[in-house]
This record gives sequence, structure tokens and C-alpha cells, in this order.
Amino acid sequence: MTSVVLAGGGTAGHTSPLIATAKAILARRPDASILCIGTAKGLETRVIPEAGLELRLITPAPLPRSVNLDLVKLPYTLTRSTREARRLLREAKADVLVGFGGYVSIPAYLAARMSGVPVVVHEANKLVGVANKVGARWAHFVGTTFEETTLPGARLIGMPISASITHPKLGAAQARESFGLDPERSTLLVSGGSQGARSINEAVAGAREAILTAGIQILHVLGPKNFGSEHVVVEHDNGARYRPVAFVDDMAVAYAAADLMLGRAGAGTVMETAVSGLPVIFVPWPYGNGEQARNAAGLVAAGAGVMVEDGELTADKLERLVVDLCADPDRLAAMSQAARGMYPSDAAETLAEAVLAAAAKERLS
Repeated sequence: MTSVVLAGGGTAGHTSPLIATAKAILARRPDASILCIGTAKGLETRVIPEAGLELRLITPAPLPRSVNLDLVKLPYTLTRSTREARRLLREAKADVLVGFGGYVSIPAYLAARMSGVPVVVHEANKLVGVANKVGARWAHFVGTTFEETTLPGARLIGMPISASITHPKLGAAQARESFGLDPERSTLLVSGGSQGARSINEAVAGAREAILTAGIQILHVLGPKNFGSEHVVVEHDNGARYRPVAFVDDMAVAYAAADLMLGRAGAGTVMETAVSGLPVIFVPWPYGNGEQARNAAGLVAAGAGVMVEDGELTADKLERLVVDLCADPDRLAAMSQAARGMYPSDAAETLAEAVLAAAAKERLS
């Protein structure tokens, strides 16, 4: 029996490809032993158990971007986290460790190195995270999502994506009905990612009435921390409905329901919507190293998406974009076709094969 340990967490950008890869491994080896490692700080504490996968937690070891108390504590926390990860690898009798980045991955990579366990790395973003730079140094296999990503010996495979997205089971009408929406009405999906996005939510609040007046219904995923008792269904006189939800467990259904999406440009969102053929108005997160704008640049250049800077997303601008795009089905169809041809849709299967080969200590050709 093959024992696979997967490390990744924090946001959906790490947990979604982890879950997709684990499922692809089990599809090939139903008897495989799967253990996931995360920290108590991330989304993994909810989504990984909900996916039916075993999760064990270790102490987070964040790498500070500035001189602060976390930097002073780093040698202690990293040593402790690595020791905890090494114990989990030993208990699992791990044949291979798969890392997806995030706070949990560096101690997991170090633990695997110390234990002689082969490492497989997947990098989701164009700009490589510190954890994956470390893990790639001794990895058996390194997979990347974007062609522009540079890591030694890396192979471009795309983003591991859930089979529910690559092979959707519901059509648009059924998906809309599942959210209590009109099965035949043009639909805007809004999502700021797993944590939500306040600026997007505020712009939608300002543009909502005008969008509904135009006959376009809205499925709005606010994020759990932004969802409150004030978020209720609103129905326009013309029948167009605003449906707010805190979180969607299966985004494949939300993608299927939509004609157009408004959202951030995390690597997961970019790849999932591209594979789904869903046109997107991207509003990249305005902080950090600008990786979200880079993630969406290819789709935007190909005419498959539109990009708006966070500071420029006003209610008036959002209303004009949504109404104009939804009134032009030929343009939406062209955007959808352009998106579908951009990126591989079989990355989960490719990565699963690499993981099993690493577990058997075989190099893929």
C-alpha cells in the first residue's frame, strides 16, 4: 500500500489543488493511504475533513516579511514544526510528501529531507513562494501552473482542479435552480475568494439595484467573515434576484450557474474559471507582490477576461461592465471559447502520476 502525505493550507489556492490531487491519487490507487498536514490558522481545518480526507495539524511557522517578534521566534517555531511534521511522516510510514506551499510546507519539506522521504512540489502562482523555492531544491518532481514560473527542473502541468469542475455534472439551468435562482435568467457570480473581498462586496452593494433592474440576477459569495444577518435575498419587481451566501462548498456548481463572474485573481480562480470557460472581471488583490495581476494577465491578453484595479472598482464602473457584457452574448461566447483553450485541464491526473512514481522512486519520462 502506498502512503502519501500532502502538505498545504491557508487559503483555497493551496487546499483546492491539494484535495484535487488526493482524489486523483485515490482514483488510481483506491487502497492508497492519504494523510494531509495543515495548521489551525487556515481553511484546511474545514475543507479537508469535508472532502473526506484525514487532516493532522502542526504549529505554523510563518516567514516574516519584516523584522518583528515572529522573526525572533522563527528558529524555535520552525524547529518545533519540523519535529511535529517528521513525527507525522514517521507515523504514516510515508512513501512520498507532496507540498503545495503555505506556512505548513517548509517544515514538511525539511522533515521529509531529514527522513529520506521523496518530495513532490506543486507551485500554483507565477511568482514562486519561499516554501516551494526551498522544497524544489531536492524535489523528485516539480510541477508548475504557469509557463512563466521558473523553478529548477520544473514541468508545466497546470493547476490540479476538482473533477467536478473539469467534468461538470450540472447544466446552467440546474445549477441556478440549486441556488434558488431563475434557471433561464442571465447570471452574475461574485466571489472574492475563500476569505471574501470587502472592496468587491461594497461595489456590488452599490451596483446591485442597477444590475437587477437590467434583469441580471446575482449569486454573491461574500466569504464567512463578511456574511451577516443583513445579507438577505432581494427580488426586483422584474423577477431578478440577488442571492447572498457565505460560502459555496462546490464552486463547480456556481461556475455552471454563471454567465459572467466578478472576482479576485488568485491562481485557483484563474485556472478554474478558464477550464470552465467562464468569462471573468478580475479585480486583483492590491497588496503583496502583485502576483494576482500576473496570474490573470494571460487570460486578459487573450480576450477571455477583463481586469479592473481594486481602487478603480466603483459601483458605476461595475454596473456598466456587467450590463454591457451581459447584453452582448456573442462577446461572452468568444471570451468563453478563448478561456477554455488557455490551460491544461488534466493537471490533477498528471500530478497524481508523478506522486505515485516518486513513491516508487521512479522518474517520469
